[in-house]
Amino acid sequence: MCSLVLSGIRAQKQKPKNQQYADMKWYHLGFHIGLHTQDLILTNTGAVTPDGAVWFAEIPAYSPGFSVGVLGDLYLNPYFSLRLTPTVHFGDKQFTFIEQNTQEEFATSIRSNYLIIPLDIKYAAVRLNNYRPYLISGVYTAFDIGRKKGNPLLLKGSDYGIEFGFGCDMYLPYFKLCPEIKFCFGLADVLEKDRSDLINEADRKYTQALSGASSRMIVFTFNFE
Repeated sequence: MCSLVLSGIRAQKQKPKNQQYADMKWYHLGFHIGLHTQDLILTNTGAVTPDGAVWFAEIPAYSPGFSVGVLGDLYLNPYFSLRLTPTVHFGDKQFTFIEQNTQEEFATSIRSNYLIIPLDIKYAAVRLNNYRPYLISGVYTAFDIGRKKGNPLLLKGSDYGIEFGFGCDMYLPYFKLCPEIKFCFGLADVLEKDRSDLINEADRKYTQALSGASSRMIVFTFNFE
């Protein structure tokens, strides 16, 4: 019985590894696709309009979006690498404004297609057969390439922030498949307060109801390397 157990353990340890030298390349390229959700942390002002109304804003639900990008990975040592992953995120944000006295509601949405350029440090654990979990963190800058003026709310065209996440390298015979989750936290105020683009002046009250907004995003991708 003991010999069977020992032989099973030995067989598991001797399981052939795919792409044994893949992580020893000085650099490699790849691409990724996935899903994400966009969010904003809103700060309401409680401002009173000339007609005595007070509007408060919230984002009641998340809307899933699509993400696609490329990646480049630079080898630093057996555990660390430097990673650049330019990605386009196609998505939107749904806003609801509520007037505190009458409970009147106004709903609007903002289409945001972000080009995000993150620079991350990747720390990978010891490889176990054909699996290798890792942690990732870094900074990013973002550009809204789907920005459209004239909406009741408008966000600035650029942002920056920090991000962190985790994933797992899965070594297949011809490439690595890496499911990954990242959490992105914007550090800038992305609310556009100069609304000279508004045609309907009555819509200005929605911008005046907010003093600031900072971005948040959760991204789930499959990396092909």
